Amino acid sequence: MAATSVKVARLTTLALFSPSPTPSGPKSTKRRARAPPPISISMDPALVDPAHLQALMLACAHNCALRLSPALSVSAVEPVDLSKLRTALAHSFIVVSVFCGARFLTDDREGEGEGQRFLGLELGLERQGERRLVGFGRAVSDLGLTASVHDIVVHPSLQRRGIGRKIVNKITRVLHSRGIYDISALCTEKERPFFEACGFGDDMMGSTTMLYTRKSHK
Repeated sequence: MAATSVKVARLTTLALFSPSPTPSGPKSTKRRARAPPPISISMDPALVDPAHLQALMLACAHNCALRLSPALSVSAVEPVDLSKLRTALAHSFIVVSVFCGARFLTDDREGEGEGQRFLGLELGLERQGERRLVGFGRAVSDLGLTASVHDIVVHPSLQRRGIGRKIVNKITRVLHSRGIYDISALCTEKERPFFEACGFGDDMMGSTTMLYTRKSHK
């Protein structure tokens, strides 16, 4: 299968130090986001079950594997390899996970306490009433100058309730406390408005992200 180009946009919090245009035109008519259900937020990587994270990513059609294999089609959503996911978690500088009771997930309709299935994987993973992983995000960093944000996902039934923004805010606050302000996010055009709402913008130095697309060395 021929490699498919992935259109990405590099956003960085460095844009926060640039003048922002003054909003103009009629006021937005967007509906106010609904309040999230009772949630708990953790920064302990040990609380993240890689299998649960894999299922959450699939529920969100979030494909980490695209970065691992350029030959994959953009439209092919596949589960990321669990061993690679464990390694990514172990080597991430910051891991933020969000949990809430399964009863608050409105798309759990298949039987008593059982979740939906996606590509043959169980998305419920826990009995009704128990807490479930519903949001996740992580950052990698050189611990001195730069950092990048990856894999921000929120369960589809809880999106547009401010949970994703809480995850990103948690990450950026920790990075800023360490004196790291060059924070980038690799995102698709569809994800760009979300990151802009979180304070990201075009790099004021005009840099862009390029992905290595040559076939892997044998």
